[in-house]
Amino acid sequence: MRVVVAIDSFKGSLSSYEANQSACAGIKNAVPNAELSIFPMADGGEGTVDALIEKMRGEKVAVSVTGPLYKKVQASYGIVREESMAVIEIAEACGLPLLDAKELNPSLTTSYGVGELIAHAYQEGCRKFVIGLGGSATNDGGVGMLQALGFKFLDYERAEINYGGEELSRIHKIEATDESDKYRDCDFRVACDVTNLLCGNHGASYIFGPQKGANPEMVIRLDKCLENFAQTTFQELGIELKNIEGGGAAGGLGAAFYGYLNGRLESGINLVLDTLGIEEQIKEADLVITGEGKMDGQTSMGKVPAGLALLSSKHEVPVIGIAGNLTTDAYQLNHSGIQGVFSIQTAPISMEKALDKEVAAFNIEKTVEQIVRVSKLFAR
Repeated sequence: MRVVVAIDSFKGSLSSYEANQSACAGIKNAVPNAELSIFPMADGGEGTVDALIEKMRGEKVAVSVTGPLYKKVQASYGIVREESMAVIEIAEACGLPLLDAKELNPSLTTSYGVGELIAHAYQEGCRKFVIGLGGSATNDGGVGMLQALGFKFLDYERAEINYGGEELSRIHKIEATDESDKYRDCDFRVACDVTNLLCGNHGASYIFGPQKGANPEMVIRLDKCLENFAQTTFQELGIELKNIEGGGAAGGLGAAFYGYLNGRLESGINLVLDTLGIEEQIKEADLVITGEGKMDGQTSMGKVPAGLALLSSKHEVPVIGIAGNLTTDAYQLNHSGIQGVFSIQTAPISMEKALDKEVAAFNIEKTVEQIVRVSKLFAR
């Protein structure tokens, strides 16, 4: 029996690696000679670095970079040296968790540290980049990142603008430099699971600005700032930023990657699955075991189980999903390529108890064991 095990983390309890190991123990209890292919999982957001470097034998690198409010922060990214690949989660350098609630201010926050991570990885020999967008505290259109990579954004007096979302209103001229030109030979694949444009009522400022600390008046100003950035970019460089689906992701970093760095904006889970090459293993499998901490109606919208279900359906391989919490609409996943969904809980218990590592690991092991004991009765 060949089984692909690819479970996302059970947030607050088990990492993807730990959840997978518990599931594998359950499979071996039921079928000791089962052939297992194990893949740590993430959907392009938090955990993407760990998932990719775990499977691809990479390493983590820690760097001191400029944080969202200009203080130095310790950020880490992944390097897979054999592939000349860097895996970067932008939240490491400009994420919401780096600030207290009272510090949130997208008029001031910068993505400069993201550019510093890219520049460091370039110096380490990386030319392929996997970027996880999400969780940013910024609304600067990615200008901070681009400044760190050598682009110059100048005001009417040809002075360089400062950092932060409101500074975009001062952009009058934009210059590429020898420093910024060197990134033209790089390949950027960007995990982006929103379709919001850069500007407008459904753009970065209006949709995501409030959660980053913007009041209604600030939202209007920031949207005008992004509008100026987009217009000047088109006038100066001939690059269209306003109509990019996903351009509004991470405060406009989606637009910056796409327009300035020729990045490809992709579904996060599809990017991860493709990078790991999991389809080759699924082709030969009898069963796929996946899951996440909570499965609900949102699971079908770009989450790990949905991505695996879509891939597995191409090869008619059944997929079983497990979760710590199943909502009533989770059963709709039976119509999205997941043959069965199961809660790992065996009895009513407190949330604190359910999140206990030993309890969760035991419950995953025993739930998967029972699933496989039934599944092997119908194995090919």
